[in-house]
Amino acid sequence: MKKSYQNLEDNSNHTMKQAIFRNFSSRFFLLVFITLFSFSSQGILAQEGEAAASGGDPVAGKSLFNAQCAACHKLDKKMTGPALRNVEVRLAEEEGLDREWLNSWIRNSAAMISAGDAYAVKIYAEYNNTAMTAFPQLSDADIDNILAYTAQPKPEPVAAVAAAAGTAGGDGAGGISNKLILGALALLFALLAAGLYLVNKTLRRFADEKGIEIQESEKRVPLWKAFVQNEFLVLVTSIFLLLASGYFAYGWMMQVGVDQGYQPIQPIHYSHKIHAGDNQIDCKYCHSSARVSKHSGIPSLNICMNCHKSIGEVAPETATAEYSKEFYDGEIQKLYQAVGWNEAEQKYTGETSAVKWIRIHNLPDFAYFNHSQHVTVAGVECQTCHGPIEEMEIVYQHAPLTMGWCINCHRETNVDLKDNAYYTKIHEELSKQYGVDQLTAAQMGGLECGKCHY
Repeated sequence: MKKSYQNLEDNSNHTMKQAIFRNFSSRFFLLVFITLFSFSSQGILAQEGEAAASGGDPVAGKSLFNAQCAACHKLDKKMTGPALRNVEVRLAEEEGLDREWLNSWIRNSAAMISAGDAYAVKIYAEYNNTAMTAFPQLSDADIDNILAYTAQPKPEPVAAVAAAAGTAGGDGAGGISNKLILGALALLFALLAAGLYLVNKTLRRFADEKGIEIQESEKRVPLWKAFVQNEFLVLVTSIFLLLASGYFAYGWMMQVGVDQGYQPIQPIHYSHKIHAGDNQIDCKYCHSSARVSKHSGIPSLNICMNCHKSIGEVAPETATAEYSKEFYDGEIQKLYQAVGWNEAEQKYTGETSAVKWIRIHNLPDFAYFNHSQHVTVAGVECQTCHGPIEEMEIVYQHAPLTMGWCINCHRETNVDLKDNAYYTKIHEELSKQYGVDQLTAAQMGGLECGKCHY
């Protein structure tokens, strides 16, 4: 009986403990849930409060800013117009101007200047009497979105990824450097040599213990002496060396004047990868004379300033392990110095300096080549001769530019007759003569000496 009471008491205690534990657990998790809910609610309310305070959508504002404002304004740097980061707050604190004034200014600044608005006249005079473009098409919601975008905090600069530099130095598969592989091979050979030495030593000691006599080989004639005494081998070797020397001497002399792979460092770093590759700028935008002239021409710095008057720095994502953002920004400053551009005042100083570009592709004086004939008439792509220029960070000479290389191209390339009336009649006559449907440049006279040589 006592035992049954004891069991009943134990069971009741256990049940009570479970109930207490369940009550405690449920209250604990309820407390955690309430805490998390309150924090999340505060976060949502804070976000809603920010959105309400800004009165617009920053994402939509960014698109509008890039389309309507970015030609003359940056967020954090003075350009054709003032910097616009926190412009609404700054005008309210410094000048006492409200949103209504901003709306009027954005839609028609010239009218406010004519009306004699003090701050409008001040800004007009500060920026060389240049009136801001009117945007009457922008609604109140559009302006709210743009101002919400300008009110965003300035992002922290992105640190360069150190790991990229580490992996860039690895030459082997999986990032293992060649030095590590060579070191491992050297250690392996050293262990092998030591093992062979120990085996040889052990065998000799074993032979001494067993009384086995090791007979040394007879004295041999040195290899070089045996070779000199064999007249036939000397004759054959001499002939082989003469022929090999002639072959290599001819190959070396044929490379005189061939600068394939030539890659000089220019006074201002210009990345074709960024301009022609990432931004897809047409080659003939900068090298416009290639369409109508013998030469492709070196672009004037004024062409560079068409864009870089507004672009004073590169985006952080442009930087690589080899070329940092600071490096690219420094090269843009070299451009400004060369053209005499004062970025702060947004005007030219008149103090210029010549940029001594280094020519990469150069033909002999007796060789004639016309860019317009190939680019405009024949429709040859720039990459045919200059290689994957849109992938080059530093430009190099891709093709050998030898006479044999040009002749092979003329022999293998068919004349493009599509929308090319210049060749229509002559193609009809020559195709009958050669009995072919399509003519190569060689069959059109591309191998005549006078075509390329004066």
